Parts: sequence; C-alpha cells; structure tokens
Amino acid sequence: MNARARLETVGERPALRIERRLAHRPERVWRAITEPSELANWFPAAVTVDLRPGGAIKFTFEGEETPTVGEVLEADEPRVFAFSWNDDVLRWEIIPEGDGSRLLFTHTFGRGEPAIARIAAGRTAAGWDSCLVALTALLDGEDHEPPQDWVGPIEAYTEEFGLAEGEVLETGDGKVIRFRRDLIWKPLDEVWALLAAEKTVGTVIREEPPRLLEFGLPRGGVVRWEFSHSELDGTMVELTQTVPAGQDDVVPEALRSWREKLKEFFAAAHGS
Repeated sequence: MNARARLETVGERPALRIERRLAHRPERVWRAITEPSELANWFPAAVTVDLRPGGAIKFTFEGEETPTVGEVLEADEPRVFAFSWNDDVLRWEIIPEGDGSRLLFTHTFGRGEPAIARIAAGRTAAGWDSCLVALTALLDGEDHEPPQDWVGPIEAYTEEFGLAEGEVLETGDGKVIRFRRDLIWKPLDEVWALLAAEKTVGTVIREEPPRLLEFGLPRGGVVRWEFSHSELDGTMVELTQTVPAGQDDVVPEALRSWREKLKEFFAAAHGS
C-alpha cells in the first residue's frame, strides 16, 4: 500500500512529503521524471525543460497557450531533480534500494502567509497521489485510469491535516471563531448561490455578491462569509463568528456546527 502524504514544515514554509517504493532502477525512474515524453503520461502539465541548474522549465496546462516558466534548481542524474513552479519548489530524490528505488518527493509551498498556503494542502496532496499512481503505472507498463472521485480524497486529507478545524482568537471584547477552507477552483458565482439559506438565520448587515455576506445573530455577534479567488490559488472561504464577552458557552457548539456546515458546503459545491 502506498504511504500517505505528510504535511510538514520546511523552514517556515508548509511542505508535502510523499514517499514511494518503485520496482525500477534509479536510471529508469530518472527518465520518467525528467523527459518530457515520459512526463506527458503522468505529470499534470505538458513540460519542456533545459535539464541543468539554472535552466528553464516550462509548464503548459491543457487549454492554455502561455506556459508558466520555472527554473531548474538541481539536476544530479540519477539522484536529484528539483525546480521552481511559480513560487513553489518541487524536489524529487531517487535512492537505490535493492533491485529498485525509493522516491522521495517534496512540494514546498512558497507563496503568501504560511497559514494561508496550508489551506490548499489537501487538494494538492490528493492531486500528487493520483499523479504518482500514474507514474508507477507508467514504470510498470500498466494502463492507468484517472480517479473519478476527487471530493473524497481531498476531504480525507483535509481532515488528516487538521485543515477542517477552526480556531478561537481573543479580542478586546470577546472572541472570534475563524475557519478557512479550500473550495478548489469553483467559480465565485456558484459558491455564492449556496449561501441563500444563510440569509434566513439572522439579520443581513452587509451583502456584496459574490464575495461577502455578514449577518447578525439573535444573541449578538456577527457571522461573516468571505470568498476569495485567484488564478494561482483557486477559490477559498474564510468564515468568522464574533462571540461577545460573557458568551463563552457558545464557542464549543459553534466550532462543531460550523465545522460540519463547511464540510457540507464543500461537498455541495462539488456535487457530492
């Protein structure tokens, strides 16, 4: 059974680590992870590469005309291949092991505040799991069918990494409960449409479709849904609830109920 991805910290940056045992010598694995014709069978974008430190590496997704350009950071055949992709760093280390190899893959998230960068780790881990299954199939000469269910694996990693949990922040006049969740690349108009039921829970204070909804609660406090979207990071939601001083008793139930509601919100956004 393949080992699960791990979410760790490299320096101050969040990083995914994935390990695979492959029944192939390092030289064969090296070709599979560096040659564009081989990468085309398992990597998520078409790749061209000048395979030397400082060389350019270009990624083109299906439907895109302009590639993203990165830089080769390490190219030590057949042991280490590392490169930048946007602000992230991908590093592949191949270690001889018996009559095969052990592949150590690290994806370090380089952009933005570390706490924000972690939000998409569940999505990214599920994606690399699928890619590495395809890589193994290529090496073994087997056919590979891409997974049909993405919601389940992403939700599993989100739970495993603790990304579904909320936090409680102290303020001068009470507390703030905060959740941040990844919504992958769903269009803002689609996720906004799912908020219709929330408007009946309290008094709407502020509404700026398709990014912001605030409403007041009957016992006091304000709930705020705020959506963001970018071409690099996809769609995310930050949900907060202010808790007035003296109402600490509502915090545990609010954490539990918002956690479940956001899980349901993610599933609904992705048709599950």
